[in-house]
Amino acid sequence: MSKKPTIQANARQSTRRMAMKTIAACLLAAGALGAAQAQTKLKWAHVYETSEPFHKYSVWAGEEIKKRTNGKYEVQVFPASSLGKESDINQGLTLGTVDIILSGASFAGRTSPPLAVSYFPFIFRDAEHQLKYAKSDVFKELAKGYDDKSGNHITALTYYGARHVTSSAARPVAKPEDMKGLKIRVPDAPAYLAFPKALGANPTPIAFAEVYLALQNGTVDAQENPLPTIEAKKFFEVQKNISLTGHIVDSLLTIVSGSTWGKLSADEKKIFTEVMQEAAEKTGREIIASEARLVDEFKKKGNNVITVDRNAFREAVLKNTKPTDHGYRQQDYDRITAIK
Repeated sequence: MSKKPTIQANARQSTRRMAMKTIAACLLAAGALGAAQAQTKLKWAHVYETSEPFHKYSVWAGEEIKKRTNGKYEVQVFPASSLGKESDINQGLTLGTVDIILSGASFAGRTSPPLAVSYFPFIFRDAEHQLKYAKSDVFKELAKGYDDKSGNHITALTYYGARHVTSSAARPVAKPEDMKGLKIRVPDAPAYLAFPKALGANPTPIAFAEVYLALQNGTVDAQENPLPTIEAKKFFEVQKNISLTGHIVDSLLTIVSGSTWGKLSADEKKIFTEVMQEAAEKTGREIIASEARLVDEFKKKGNNVITVDRNAFREAVLKNTKPTDHGYRQQDYDRITAIK
């Protein structure tokens, strides 16, 4: 009689222990699942080579974001058009196939045309002028216009370089008249048409990844890009002449998709913005340094580097076209040119 309650008590204790172990196991599993779910993987896409600063500092930014958010965000960078050409990755922000991109304002300008005013020829004097624009009220207003229209968010502007014309041996460009009838590749965005059209050239849109082959095959006579891009993409191998027109002082925007941005806390938004602006600053400074050394390097490679009268090109362009012809607002152009 006296042993029965003890047996029953032991059975109850054993059942409780088993239940506690089961609960503990469930909690551990839930915790592990929660930790796995807590880490969010983000895709960052661009069209540049892994050798370029745009990629190097995108990777750096991804690592910094991971570090500063205590591992919550894992950023994977997809370079060299591996997730599609520039128009594709811009569309990918809306489709949800990418979270972050580097892109020219020319492509973002398809959604909000005023943003692409920075591509109007000779609007910037030099790199420093553009870097001041990146911190200006007019840029903040234009970026907000894009944000409002697209639902995405611009976090930073990166100096990309001054664009120069390269051409085949038979078509050197030394003065504005040399552009007449020149079949020149331009990016597939309207913002790049003002310069060649104003000078009577024949602009031909070709995707970035296909340019080398188009130059090699003679599909086009010329293309235009900054010196670091001419080096990275090996355009100097298939174009004898490099004319220092500096007709567009180009930039890239770092853009976060609206759905990704909307999920970030206020602190996370601050981290993403600070990191992306730091990456933009580092990239820009590296590009400026490489521009300074590349003229001599191209001469050593045997390229014909032509120093043009930039003012002559500027006057010839402005005689034939104005910002409003391309859907830009004159007041934006005036405010940008007035930045000191």
